Amino acid sequence: MKRFALAVVVAVLVAAAPAAAAPGGYWLLRDDGAVLAYGPGTGRWGDTGGSVPDPVVGMAATANGGGYWLAARNGVVYVFGNAGFFGSPAGKKLNSPIVGIAPTPTGKGYWLVAGDGGIFAFGDAGYYGSTGDRALNVPILGMAATPTGKGYWLVAGDGGIFAFGDAAFVGSTGDRRLNKPVVGMEPTRTGGGYWLVASDGGIFAFGDAAYFGSTGDRHLNQPITNMGSTVSGNGYWLVARDGGLFAFGDAGYEGSGAETGQPTAVIDVVAAR
Repeated sequence: MKRFALAVVVAVLVAAAPAAAAPGGYWLLRDDGAVLAYGPGTGRWGDTGGSVPDPVVGMAATANGGGYWLAARNGVVYVFGNAGFFGSPAGKKLNSPIVGIAPTPTGKGYWLVAGDGGIFAFGDAGYYGSTGDRALNVPILGMAATPTGKGYWLVAGDGGIFAFGDAAFVGSTGDRRLNKPVVGMEPTRTGGGYWLVASDGGIFAFGDAAYFGSTGDRHLNQPITNMGSTVSGNGYWLVARDGGLFAFGDAGYEGSGAETGQPTAVIDVVAAR
């Protein structure tokens, strides 16, 4: 059942050694706001019905997996299940489009990040800095929060990492020549490291992030668009534009968006908590 309410154009709908696949599923997100649920623990709490005025760019799950937020390029935040709405920059003039969303550990707030690295903090999300006033070599493409919620990382398309608050900088690919651009980032559960993934599925592991495999040496039908780590942190999924899913470490395979044959792009994979 879907419930719609508007608030400032916001719709509220309420390699390491191989490991055995851990229980738990994942959601895949399409850029039209459709959410695909696979495996245990992934309630389908609703989506935008595949119709949005501006493309959806990111998804974040609540701590218990009972809901999730979707963020669109124009700053609209769509809220489902037990995810709360705490504000958005929708309706405001943005210097650069929104490219990502990250929740606070309490689930009582979230950050949105724009392509210029501008940060918008809502609820109990603190502001710890941004790159909005810097000249970037390559635009920001996403962000991730630390386990404490007292800091965050921003990642650029060249793999440059910008750390704020208690987020530790443990390496980047900003000074390397990459075969393909970086398209996603995922922190470890400890906050002591992170993975970067490139559009060919190449994985770059820093700090305490372990390497479990990649698709960097495979021929892909469509480029990788993002990655997500398992709840244990001992594995990860890579998702391709056509919804193809590649599981490494203890990440289980429960199905993929490629089976739906939809023309819209799959842009994110998020683990069920």
